[in-house]
Amino acid sequence: MSGVWVFKNGVIRLVENPNQSGGVTHGRRNVLVYLPTGEIVSSYSSLEQILMSLGWERYFNGDPDLIQYHKRSSIDLISLPRDFSKFNSVYMYDIVIKNPNTFHVRDFH
Repeated sequence: MSGVWVFKNGVIRLVENPNQSGGVTHGRRNVLVYLPTGEIVSSYSSLEQILMSLGWERYFNGDPDLIQYHKRSSIDLISLPRDFSKFNSVYMYDIVIKNPNTFHVRDFH
């Protein structure tokens, strides 16, 4: 069973395939925004340029299905799916947490 749990008027229910039903998300998707410039990250090449400027380096010793970045000054590792179309809010929030006050996740209509 998969879907999204919705709490409305004191009742919780499971909505399956919320994007198809037009229910919960109303056609919204999330985007990653680089706060200093307001730029929406639209590709891995633009994200990599930003991450490199923040001190992140490519990490090549991991899973070949992932693009990974690490910082020498920390134990943090950012792991992203190689296919940008699979880059979703889970990965976006991971970047936000590891780069405080630099990125933000927003709804995009």
